[in-house]
Amino acid sequence: MARVPVIVIFDVGKTNKKLFLFDEQYRIIFERTARFTETTDEDGDPCENLESLRLSVFDSLREVFKMKDIEVKAINFSTYGASLVYINEDGNPLTPLYNYLKTYPEPLKQQFYKKYGGEAAFSVQSASPVLGSLNSGMQLYRLKQERPDVFASMKYALHLPQYMSYLLSGTACSDITSIGCHTNLWDFTTNSYHRWVKEEGILEKLAPLMPSNEVMPAVFPGNNYHIGTGLHDSSAALIPYLVSFHEPFILISTGTWCISFNPFNESPLTAEELEQDCLCYMTFQGKPIKASRLFAGYEHEQQVKRISDHFKQPALRYRNLDYDPTIPLKPAGNFADRQLVDFPDDVAAYHQLMFDIAVQQQHSTGLVVKGTKVRRIFVDGGFSKNVIYMNMLAMLFPEIEIYAASMAQATAMGAALAIHPTWNKKSLPNDLIELKYYAVKQEHLPF
Repeated sequence: MARVPVIVIFDVGKTNKKLFLFDEQYRIIFERTARFTETTDEDGDPCENLESLRLSVFDSLREVFKMKDIEVKAINFSTYGASLVYINEDGNPLTPLYNYLKTYPEPLKQQFYKKYGGEAAFSVQSASPVLGSLNSGMQLYRLKQERPDVFASMKYALHLPQYMSYLLSGTACSDITSIGCHTNLWDFTTNSYHRWVKEEGILEKLAPLMPSNEVMPAVFPGNNYHIGTGLHDSSAALIPYLVSFHEPFILISTGTWCISFNPFNESPLTAEELEQDCLCYMTFQGKPIKASRLFAGYEHEQQVKRISDHFKQPALRYRNLDYDPTIPLKPAGNFADRQLVDFPDDVAAYHQLMFDIAVQQQHSTGLVVKGTKVRRIFVDGGFSKNVIYMNMLAMLFPEIEIYAASMAQATAMGAALAIHPTWNKKSLPNDLIELKYYAVKQEHLPF
């Protein structure tokens, strides 16, 4: 019996580490999820257990290669961004994998921005707000200042997707989706590394840039298969949409952060947009994508807990609540400031929470809609399954078609699609994404 050709994707989130096998029709034929206990860095701050992650890659692959009915054609990676692995000449990590939420020293931050033109001007060039450790280039700057011995013995600083690729290919490379994503390393006004990268001696610590659709031979034992460079997860999640839709659209990718991507907005970021948490990501073809961020998933989680505690209801109940357009809503505001005693019941409170979040989303998404011919918004992730949120979004964007998009594992699929021609002889399927259209009758508007 002929073996099924597959691509292996490692999809590494902060919480869940997933392994997928996709066949040539992009159906998931095997998946596994693992969680690792965090460890701490030398300051006692929580961080990823890099050794557990490394070992799990090799252990998983040994298992995959024992499967008799499949043939591995390629392997690729998508992981969270803003995380760097510093390797020495032998490829061994020199430090823990520092958490991107680690507090950044204020004097060091001021020293950096003062030297390189001030926060406002620098943010316009780097297409990113000032985010401390979340600007991963700042982690490199810090390492050079605080631990010059480690910096000197470092061969390369690899973003996490490229470190994982390096484990199997033995080739160190940089990838534009990681370098171009709120790192402070890339100058979007010149489309090249920012001048500070060269002036501070950082450039030689960055591996050569390699296109995201290029592959390398494997050094890990097995058959003749290709290794991708790895991708930043936010950019990877956009790929299935870019290959499926060509008319202008916005994707709102919802999770802890709700990020609105507009691949059809080519206007440079303004200082005002940066102040409102807009930034640029990079497509896997190296094209800037204007995006805006909202911390709505986190806020939803906190407020649902508050509602369920106050009304003594299980938090899970709110996952499947029906939308009731007859519930009166108060003018939009910050739900955290509202008194729960003002609501007759938990359903009314929850509708108000979703309305407050949807109005914030309207503003956030509006920042990247402006000046473009976008006629469709696709919502994926957790909120796409929330009928109250989806109906309210449709109500707030009456001129734009609103769709809930469902697709199994967009991030992992994006990493597979990025190197499609190198492993898959079949043409791209045209049913990768399922859409559900939301239309709202205007008489249901609460204002």
